[in-house]
Amino acid sequence: MKDSAAPLGFYVHVPFCATRCGYCDFNTYTATELGPGATPASYVDSAVAEIARARQQLSSDDRRVDTVFFGGGTPTMLAPQHLVRILTTIDEVFGLAEDAEVTTEANPESVDREALEVLRAGGFTRVSFGMQSAREHVLAVLDRTHTPGRVPVVVRDARGAGFEHISVDLIYGTPGESDDDWKASLDAAVETTVDHVSAYSLIVEPGTRLAARIARGELPMPDDDVLADRYEIADAAMSQAGFEWYEVSNWARSADAWCRHNELYWTGGDWWGVGPGAHSHVDGVRWWNVKHPAAYAQRLSEGVSPAQDHEQLDPAARRVEDVMLRLRLREGLPIDDGLNAAAVTSALAEGLLDEASYDEGRLVLTLRGRLLADAVVRDVLG
Repeated sequence: MKDSAAPLGFYVHVPFCATRCGYCDFNTYTATELGPGATPASYVDSAVAEIARARQQLSSDDRRVDTVFFGGGTPTMLAPQHLVRILTTIDEVFGLAEDAEVTTEANPESVDREALEVLRAGGFTRVSFGMQSAREHVLAVLDRTHTPGRVPVVVRDARGAGFEHISVDLIYGTPGESDDDWKASLDAAVETTVDHVSAYSLIVEPGTRLAARIARGELPMPDDDVLADRYEIADAAMSQAGFEWYEVSNWARSADAWCRHNELYWTGGDWWGVGPGAHSHVDGVRWWNVKHPAAYAQRLSEGVSPAQDHEQLDPAARRVEDVMLRLRLREGLPIDDGLNAAAVTSALAEGLLDEASYDEGRLVLTLRGRLLADAVVRDVLG
């Protein structure tokens, strides 16, 4: 039987969006892209069926569920009652821990006070809004449909609905964004009174509309030096506002506001992924579902697993991944004999690792180290 002290999470992938953002390569579908055999309404029945299959597969696992995260896509494209039904099913089939963290992502234009009240009453404890920027011209390049003024409104609505923990996501490095634009976005995020901010550099993914515009010369490619400057601006702004980093791209006002579900990913925990294209990891085995909602629905309606494939990492690959993820965390990585001692010494000398933490037996990145995190990981594993 699985160690009952080890946390278990659920990720629920809702693959629907009103429009496709130009930078997005996630497994999402607009109404015109879905085709026959799948609808948002039928998705809920399929998700419920997969949760029942999860219970069968994990029949000897007596753990209650510590975290649930609804992502996408735009989960709040579904009616709040449908999201609550899925959460209720997880509770009925597995049982939610008494202090379970339950998060949904939401676009600012996809919810209102009434919807947020239904979600909060139904057991959701945390909401994460896709803010991205406070500048209209930056949102336009990203093909976002909300206006900057909408974000403060929905944050107030979430507070009024009883949500204690509220997060916003930001993107920096968008073509046409200036340092002042980025500072304004950070200031606007802080002024909403959220207790968590995620900030990610723009990645130009092949096959996206943004990549095509850059290839045609309509927009410039984001510059690495500019991205580094924007990260330093973000960290300074967050620190000044009373936020502390706990993962390279995430800041919170207190440890209570950390995203516990994401910590499962960063520390090699167990979670079951529900939905088209969702990934799972339990007991060292990973698997992922078929991507298209119609294929996903058909398999479950036929009583067949929606999993497309699986893998089990060997110890060497798992070690690399563990170092890569844990070194991004504020608590860092315990020093052990498997690390390259010369590289560690060099990273200390270059100011990439915190000396006080090293003296306590841990490798923790400095601000400069966070900017070069991938290189530090590569070197200490070399």
